[in-house]
Amino acid sequence: MTKTEQILWNCLRKRSYENWKFVRQCPIGPYFADFVCRKAKLIVELDGEGHDLGFAYDQRRDSFLRERGYNVLRIPAGEMLRNADGVLAQIAAVLAEAKP
Repeated sequence: MTKTEQILWNCLRKRSYENWKFVRQCPIGPYFADFVCRKAKLIVELDGEGHDLGFAYDQRRDSFLRERGYNVLRIPAGEMLRNADGVLAQIAAVLAEAKP
């Protein structure tokens, strides 16, 4: 895991975040999602610096995942370092809407 993935994982793991269970590096079809809350059908992707090069790939991937009912939340990895509380608030807002 990258440093930013480790930071986020420490917040999400073991139901330590709002009692929602997340898993990491979860296979969904031919893809692996960074972090997944299956119950809320939420995928959180941390996009690193070189990520802009794969824009078309990400669009196909996100489309595939959305067709299966997942909400894909993409977060620039640097944002996790600059504003971790803001990132967590953004995830919490999506989870609040999920209400399983």
